[in-house]
Amino acid sequence: MTTVRRMLQQALRVSGRSAFPLVKWMERWAERAPVKPQALRTLDDMPGPSVASFAWDLFARRGLSRLHELQLEGVQRYGPMWKASFGPILTVHVADPALIEQVLRQEGQHPMRSDLSSWKDYRKLRGHNYGLLTSEGEEWQSVRSLLGKHMLRPKAVEAYDKTLNGVVSDLIAKLHLRRRSQGLVSDIGSEFYRFGLEGISSVLFESRIGSLDEVVPEETERFIQSINTMFVMTLLTMAMPKWLHQLFPKPWNIFCQCWDYMFEFAKGHIDQRLTAEAEKVARGEEVEGRYLTYFLSRTGLPMKTVYSNITELLLAGVDTISSTMSWSLYELSRHPEGRSIPEAKDVACMPLLKATVKEVLRLYPVIPANARVITERDIQVGGYLIPKNTLITLCHFATSRDPAVFSNPDEFQPHRWLNKDQAHHPYASVPFGVGKRSCIGRRIAELELYLALSRILIEFDVKPDPEGISVKPMTRTLLVPENVISLQFIER
Repeated sequence: MTTVRRMLQQALRVSGRSAFPLVKWMERWAERAPVKPQALRTLDDMPGPSVASFAWDLFARRGLSRLHELQLEGVQRYGPMWKASFGPILTVHVADPALIEQVLRQEGQHPMRSDLSSWKDYRKLRGHNYGLLTSEGEEWQSVRSLLGKHMLRPKAVEAYDKTLNGVVSDLIAKLHLRRRSQGLVSDIGSEFYRFGLEGISSVLFESRIGSLDEVVPEETERFIQSINTMFVMTLLTMAMPKWLHQLFPKPWNIFCQCWDYMFEFAKGHIDQRLTAEAEKVARGEEVEGRYLTYFLSRTGLPMKTVYSNITELLLAGVDTISSTMSWSLYELSRHPEGRSIPEAKDVACMPLLKATVKEVLRLYPVIPANARVITERDIQVGGYLIPKNTLITLCHFATSRDPAVFSNPDEFQPHRWLNKDQAHHPYASVPFGVGKRSCIGRRIAELELYLALSRILIEFDVKPDPEGISVKPMTRTLLVPENVISLQFIER
């Protein structure tokens, strides 16, 4: 290893690059590599809690709202890989960036994120088609390719700039309106939730739904509540065997009612837009749109597929924006000495803004654990043979707070992303996922975040609530603030 290190340092000195980060990673991962080939272990050899112990953690210790903390406890007890049974589901947990990379590099042609069994069961029950979050295989690939043309290409995303800026302007106006004595805005997350919904709606429908109006329409407010409740019920319905739904029907019934309204809401807006276009065509007027419903409706996809995809995109585009903006301003208000963008002149320095968002998503990944099901073949991970069709949980919350990867991992330090001498494993913090099943809305979400945060910090000096308490994250399928976040917005 010493010889390799010396050769690498010499080569990099010639090229003018710093050798330290690469050498550091070579040494670290070389230490983990086995010196001699070893026989593959099986799931029987893998450590993990007993069924009773894991059930105790989940239900007696509020584990369903602490799944992100259970990741950290799992690493402490069992190391970087362990198994556990979640209701009827056996899952292998992977909490090391190098091992997560091993999983994702073997995910195959049509990777399966996770079963989302209750989501699929609902669609079967109601006769709905699958959307991008629930479909698999060729069906998923075809829709992903169609949407990718309008959501992943930078030039295509730039087309939404004007639309999203209009939504940001309404948010700023709402914040000015919401300021009470001393500029306090209570429950800022609720405003950002409405902002996220209005933003994704403008992209999907090229029309507004009133989320940021002084009086929010009743149907819009109900849609927001349906999303919240559905995510809570997702964990319960997936943990319960199907036969338990007969004995304790309330969680499943509430879950279905929430989805019923979300599909109804999306279908109503889709039909309204397509009807308006049909009327224009009948009058001989030219019809052209940039919104995603317009593109999807002209691909020849069945309307049931259009409805399902738009419904899933609506709910997927809300929590990412709401949580990330809430945590960003919460941390910036508490760390004025490290505030990257307090003045208009600083906004142009986009690396600082991007570093802030990266650090917030490292500390509070909206999806604290992703998953993969490799359906095509058995795979090898960390010296274990993982049979095909095994649910593998990728513990992103644990890896993003791993002290072996990030120094002072629980501290908010945006500048760690600007230090070129600090090397982070590329799979240690992947809030938008990696590979074919990465978040298709990433570019739109980032654009919306940058536009909104920069405008807020131009308009306001954001300070913590003088009577506020420390806020911790909780799991609600997604990672969200456990308590209401209230902030002072002082006009500049």
